[in-house]
Amino acid sequence: MKILIVEDEKELAQDIALYMLGENYLCEIASTYFQALEKISLYNYDCILLDLMLPGGDGLKILDALKEQRKTDGVIILSAKNALEDKIKGLQLGADDYLAKPFHHSELAARIHSVIRRKQFDNSDVIALEELRIDLQAKTITVNDKPVLLTKKEFDLLLFFIGNKNKVIPKSALAEHLSGDIADMFDNHDFVYAHVKNLKRKLTESGYNNYLKTIYGTGYKWEI
Repeated sequence: MKILIVEDEKELAQDIALYMLGENYLCEIASTYFQALEKISLYNYDCILLDLMLPGGDGLKILDALKEQRKTDGVIILSAKNALEDKIKGLQLGADDYLAKPFHHSELAARIHSVIRRKQFDNSDVIALEELRIDLQAKTITVNDKPVLLTKKEFDLLLFFIGNKNKVIPKSALAEHLSGDIADMFDNHDFVYAHVKNLKRKLTESGYNNYLKTIYGTGYKWEI
């Protein structure tokens, strides 16, 4: 799962990123209005943490940009401005939640989980697809009631595939999802192939029904 932290307070942004890394999220940081605009134009995120007061522009205009680009990234507004009108305007513009500073990291993590669960997995903590069962809170998976041990990357890949089921996902999109904005630095996407190969092997050995298809020359598709 990938998060964009739009926050000009450097220490706060890094502190959030460090905590969320421990929660198995891949984090990127934008410290100005224009950096945020560039990142949302180039990449997709599972959740955006959006400060309202940014150097170079109004954070609320980021919500307008997301709407214009027809992006479905989850958005949680983080701001010291606790005025009711800001909260209402942000939610009207498409934000999913609002959290006033200061806040506890554990509460923020719970809000992020809730937004992602609501937008991608029909507000459920447990995903049941045929013989697969995924517990989002415990981060565990079983196939035919037998546990399957996945790495963090493999678990994240599985959720990404299921969240985009029946869609062809290019290798470039998978590289971006796994590595964020440093994906362009890689000469090839061999690391994507390696993670997908290991995921398919573990699922196959556990007896799943081969829902993850390779679309040769393009990418992959979770077909169910």
